[in-house]
Amino acid sequence: MATPLSAAAVLTALRAEGVQVVEVGDWRTHNRNHKGAWGPVNGSIVHHTVTRGTANTVALCRDGHSALPGPLCHGVIAKNGQVHLVGWGRANHAGGGDGNVLTQVTAESYDTRPSAPTKGNANGVDGNARFYGWECENLGDGKDPWPAAQYEAIVRVQVALCRAHGWSAKSVIGHLEWSSDKVDPRGFTMPDLRADVAERLTHPAGWSPGATTPTPAPSPEENPMAGITKQDIYDAVWKTDQIPAPADAADIKTNQTWAAQSVLTDLHGRVRRMDATVAAQAVAIKALAGWLGGGADTATIVAAVESAIRDAVITVDVDINQES
Repeated sequence: MATPLSAAAVLTALRAEGVQVVEVGDWRTHNRNHKGAWGPVNGSIVHHTVTRGTANTVALCRDGHSALPGPLCHGVIAKNGQVHLVGWGRANHAGGGDGNVLTQVTAESYDTRPSAPTKGNANGVDGNARFYGWECENLGDGKDPWPAAQYEAIVRVQVALCRAHGWSAKSVIGHLEWSSDKVDPRGFTMPDLRADVAERLTHPAGWSPGATTPTPAPSPEENPMAGITKQDIYDAVWKTDQIPAPADAADIKTNQTWAAQSVLTDLHGRVRRMDATVAAQAVAIKALAGWLGGGADTATIVAAVESAIRDAVITVDVDINQES
């Protein structure tokens, strides 16, 4: 039983284990926490998606569907071994499951498998609060292959969590071991996966079979930039919340604290709108100069200026939409 890792901590753990991570949108704050607790966590559940195509699979797992809102897991493990992080917090992945299985996983007290679950999604205990969830891209028909890169990534992800929490491989289960009405994952066995997780846990983080002992990295005192990647710098500059959003921002209800990206996007939009206003004013001034010199009556001048401004704004709006 443990407090869930923070988004920053799980990134560090995954990367230390050699996992290729892809960060998807606002995954750090995308969750279902408003529906209930997340944590304490007791383990990690492996799923298969019954989908084909990484892009579609990632989108589905991030956004969910009409009957089940996303995120549907914490990460999608693709065929090529990349792990797409789509949410962090409570996610709709485990559903209801067997309380006896939860007890066995928490205590890591079972032999090769937990006892067969007798509770399912409709009548089981809440698993979304207690488990990390990983959807693995596969049709789930027992025939769709599991590429070596994908299986290796599944192992590494589970090792990263186990190492971070001090768990053994027995904290990793399949969805079919949690819920009586689930069959995933199909195509490999969970005892085999746990054996591979256990083997890797006997080695240092990032170890691979046949690899030589890595040269120790410089200490922070020797190299202040040691361990810092381009992604870390990007996250720090572009994704860190910095300032309150303006009260008139279009997304003020869902994006109340802005990072650099939001600031620049808003600034760009305001400058373009100013361009439209200036263009309209220029047209109005030019029209006034012409019509006042021609002796037209006031009503005619007002109507003509309003028409000219309207045409100018429409033209500029079209230009903005085409260029953005």
